[in-house]
Amino acid sequence: MGKTLAEKILAQTCGRPEVSAGEIVTSFVDCLMMDDALGPWFVDKPFQELGGVVKNPANVVVISDHLCPSGNVDQAENVACARRWCEKYGIAYYEGMGPCHQVLGEHGYDMPGTLLVGTDSHTCTAGAFGCFGTGIGSTEAAGVLCTGTIWLRVPESIRVAWNGRLPRRVMAKDLILKTIGDLGHDGATYMAMEFVGDTIRTMPMDERMCISNMAVEAGAKAGLIAADEVTEAYLRATGRKYPYHVFKSDEDAVYYKSLSYNAEELVPQVACPHVVDNVHPIDEVAGLRIHQAYIGSCTGGRMSDLEAAAEVLKGRHIAKGTRLLVSPGSDQVYRKAMETGILSILMDAGASILAPTCGACVGLHSGVIAAGERCVSTTNRNFKGRMGSYDSEVYLASPATVAASAIAGVLADPRQY
Repeated sequence: MGKTLAEKILAQTCGRPEVSAGEIVTSFVDCLMMDDALGPWFVDKPFQELGGVVKNPANVVVISDHLCPSGNVDQAENVACARRWCEKYGIAYYEGMGPCHQVLGEHGYDMPGTLLVGTDSHTCTAGAFGCFGTGIGSTEAAGVLCTGTIWLRVPESIRVAWNGRLPRRVMAKDLILKTIGDLGHDGATYMAMEFVGDTIRTMPMDERMCISNMAVEAGAKAGLIAADEVTEAYLRATGRKYPYHVFKSDEDAVYYKSLSYNAEELVPQVACPHVVDNVHPIDEVAGLRIHQAYIGSCTGGRMSDLEAAAEVLKGRHIAKGTRLLVSPGSDQVYRKAMETGILSILMDAGASILAPTCGACVGLHSGVIAAGERCVSTTNRNFKGRMGSYDSEVYLASPATVAASAIAGVLADPRQY
């Protein structure tokens, strides 16, 4: 019987010839990522109770992104704790360089055929590299620190095939929103979503990362895309050498479910409050007044996202009474967008450029929204209170749709620009 991509990767990480969905395995962790929000500040106590010795320091990385630049003293203390902890244990540390999942990719931690676990639910972003990336809790992270391993249930897989060319102004964000809308927020619970098809194969890594990032919004354990020449070219550019294994699913692999889509029929999508699977085509929600437009996060702040927004905004200006905030996905993205003139285009259109940070996405700083306000955002969640007041609303859309909406002051179709 053939094997899925998830089964092949987890067989490799647990040192067995093969595994099957439903089995419990103990796997070697190739990389443990902890962020500031759920990292050393919360992990250290259970870590000390387990002995306080890091099994594999070279396989651990801490990235401060949610709480920096810090918006208050408590946030600053949390980040300071992360700095001190990493210095004490000789752990690689990144601060102020952008959302952790983008930083992991840019610095060569997301390696094909490996297991990467992190104290953030969107660690599934690593699946874009053919890496089994998945989120874990702080107590689990303490166990990984001490043992270098973790036990997992091998997940069933859902095959999601997209074929055809995406229409103009339709992006990967629209593709994954459509998929989640069909599956439901719990339709892939503890499963691996495996994305295949020529639409996926022709996408750059930026767009693939957006798709894998949001797999967890359907409840998935991982969002996998098989590594190929596009992946390997991206990895070479990081300059970091790390052993990896390229796997592809077998043609006769067994899937829990299979979905198939024609990308040429896709239109811009919007996830409406207050759940990510409340997805509608743009024409069903166009015209709804918005107060803030946000482009950024580990879902929508990459170079291709800023370029898509700039194409819509160039020579235009945002509507009166609407603010546009842009947070480049990393320091590298920020610099490239500055050097290529993308930031100038966005600023000329009325955008405020923020530091690379998770702050606005999680409603902690850098653009919190007030009661009664609506925000259209490239981020990945729209739960009540997600980006500020419990009495605000968040709509999720692609960078192109967010840019068009900022110009119109209402939810708008980017294909009109």
